[in-house]
Amino acid sequence: MLASERARQAFEERKWAVSYDLFEAADRAACLQPEDLDRLATAAYLIGRDAESESFRTRAHQGFLDHNNHEAAARSATLIAFGLLQRGATAPASGWFGRAARILEDAQLDSVVRGYLLIASAIQHIVKGEPATGLDVFTQSTEIARRFGDRDLSALACHGRGRALIHMGKVSEGTALLDEAMVAVIADDVSPMLAGDIYCSVLESCQETFDLRRADQWTASLARWCATQPDLVRYRGECLLYRAELMQLRGRWSEAAQDAQNACELLMARPAAGAAFYRVGEIERLRGQFANAESAYARANERGRRPQPGLALLRLAHGDVEAAAASIRGVLADTRAPSDRVRMLGPAVEILLAIDDRDSARAAATELSQIARDFDTPFLMAVSAKATGAVLLTDDDVTGASSALRQASGIWRQLEMPYEEAQTSLLIAAVCERRGDRDGRRLELDHARRLFTQLNAEAPASGRRRARRTSQPFGALSEREVQVLRLVAAGKSNREVATELFISEKTVARHVSNIFDKLGVSSRAAATAWVYQHNLI
Repeated sequence: MLASERARQAFEERKWAVSYDLFEAADRAACLQPEDLDRLATAAYLIGRDAESESFRTRAHQGFLDHNNHEAAARSATLIAFGLLQRGATAPASGWFGRAARILEDAQLDSVVRGYLLIASAIQHIVKGEPATGLDVFTQSTEIARRFGDRDLSALACHGRGRALIHMGKVSEGTALLDEAMVAVIADDVSPMLAGDIYCSVLESCQETFDLRRADQWTASLARWCATQPDLVRYRGECLLYRAELMQLRGRWSEAAQDAQNACELLMARPAAGAAFYRVGEIERLRGQFANAESAYARANERGRRPQPGLALLRLAHGDVEAAAASIRGVLADTRAPSDRVRMLGPAVEILLAIDDRDSARAAATELSQIARDFDTPFLMAVSAKATGAVLLTDDDVTGASSALRQASGIWRQLEMPYEEAQTSLLIAAVCERRGDRDGRRLELDHARRLFTQLNAEAPASGRRRARRTSQPFGALSEREVQVLRLVAAGKSNREVATELFISEKTVARHVSNIFDKLGVSSRAAATAWVYQHNLI
């Protein structure tokens, strides 16, 4: 069997690396025909060799033109353009789309490729904030797919219509179309390149609508699809990134951290690298590794992903509430889209309450509640209920706060999100304290402690007591370090401090070491003396 024949067989069996090597060897021996160059370009794309893929596809395009196969030439030009778009190269992508359209016009071809060109146009309308127009163009593409019986275009257009409807606020209708497109993908009715693109786009939509249940199911499906193609590099990074977020929410932080780090490596040369570094920062912040989180947020920012609200929450964890408030206010002022604002509003409520800006916190909670009703997903309903409960508690509406917080707690438990459930339990404990319900307070605190211990996490400083503005004479000490120092000065052991603050003894030891370094002392007795000398007990 010739090398090119073996390469085609490997291609059909989705052995992408084997196919690539065989085709490349055959091409070196004797230049491949355009059809095989097209296959080689696809194999290169799927194993993550973007530059080689574009080069082979360009040669295939020219070969089709030389053979007067205008439709295939236009199709290859369109694929080159879509690949460039994914890498953020919009200007050359526009040029290739224009070339594909001109080839079809010059040849006066009624081709299915026109449907793919409409997909590109529809996407541009969505990006420009014109979802209704985008929906119309996706619908035109659907008609072309039906006329030519093209399954790839049909699935792509169906998924596009779903995304457009979601952007128009018709979430349930749009989600139904996304599910329909995914059925075609799972049934193996579409080519591997488009299957991967649709997988990633649908998961992106799940993130936009905060539909964790669908995200969980489709992420697992994407992982299985990737596993059937061991050579596959493309889409594996995206799969790990989506899974890292889900693992983080489920409290499986070690797995989430590993997935996020691997995603960073796989996506390093792609726009999604910013999101991967941001996910690393979020996980490190929750684990109390603040220096690592700061570094990851900086790298996310370098890659075009603004590191908010994570960076503002990091400042809050450090006790720098003024900086946290300035950051979150700036983000809210710059953010317009509801799907983007909703990610900021929950943290904004927490931060604004920490500086006693109750009016702004109340306004943020009200806006969050409205957006949550529009999206109508359990996750957002829980985020909204928690924020509302925190505001009502500050307003001394104990009954309203209790109702909202218990609603949030129930949803967190159903969604299996232990960190958020633990945070909410701390707020419910405060409700019980206001009511004089000592047993209820003890039960909620014990429940929160168990969850934080399981996660090996610190309770947020604002969860136990309102964060205070810290300045001299505390110097560089964070809010948490101030809390630890006061308890140490009161004669408490590391274990007793850990119990009081809902953190591990290991974390207490780390805080004590940092305190000694910042104060220039070498013992607990010296630290205690420093506290008394500065009248800070």
